[in-house]
Amino acid sequence: MGVTGALERIAEDAARGNLVFSSNAEVVLGVQRAVDDPDCSTDKLCRLISAEPMLSTRIVAVANSVAYRRAGPASADVKSAVSRLGFRNVRTLAAAVLIRQLRDMARTPEHRALARELWEHSAHVAALARVIAQKIVRLDPDTAFFAGIVHEAGGFYLIARAASFPDLLTEGLGEWEGNGEAIVGGAVLRELDVPDAVLEAVEELWEGYLRYPPVRLGDALLLAEHLSPVESPLARLGGMEHRGVHADIDVAIDEDTLKHILAESAADVKSLIEALDF
Repeated sequence: MGVTGALERIAEDAARGNLVFSSNAEVVLGVQRAVDDPDCSTDKLCRLISAEPMLSTRIVAVANSVAYRRAGPASADVKSAVSRLGFRNVRTLAAAVLIRQLRDMARTPEHRALARELWEHSAHVAALARVIAQKIVRLDPDTAFFAGIVHEAGGFYLIARAASFPDLLTEGLGEWEGNGEAIVGGAVLRELDVPDAVLEAVEELWEGYLRYPPVRLGDALLLAEHLSPVESPLARLGGMEHRGVHADIDVAIDEDTLKHILAESAADVKSLIEALDF
């Protein structure tokens, strides 16, 4: 089976709902469904969250990050953390736990190392996308944070399946950013029930076209990926640059303005990355 055939096979499996998570995934998916239910109360949501220790821990950690804890005491329980973050950020962190479970599906030490590096990249992109959406693109920062968390979901699934396709993470990575990323990534994101606006933004990231001036969620993701100090290991192994943004960023945003915004937001970015380190 060639590389393209392998990518199509992996995408077909994902589209059929053959994503495999750990046994507590149903709890996390239940949290996502509850968040989407307009009749769900905060008390009910908190009971669901409390049944999953990893999710509970991340929600409290992010609620106490500099980005969200502007004043007042630290959140010491799930209910106060949910009240601070809001339901949408709970959904984001539920997605983060599911992505973490995809990360942990990697079978070999080499693949696990790649997955850990890809998660570090995703955390940086998510934190930076939140700042860029708020300060530059002028869009909802929480949606950008969610988009950054899930934008490499297909990459994690690729790594998880790589043991079944021995040459996929060597010979196949030249085809990943582009056709393969869209085939597999799109299937995984749809299976994870990612909102259409976020899926569209991730597709714009794959295309690599930065607008002048940057005005859309996809632009925030492109800029965040370019500015991330941790590169995607899949891009590096595939010999890919930052999706062609290098030549465009100085035109899109004044360099001094960008430096000022990032310096001003450095504490927020650092605290979110630390909160997502699990």
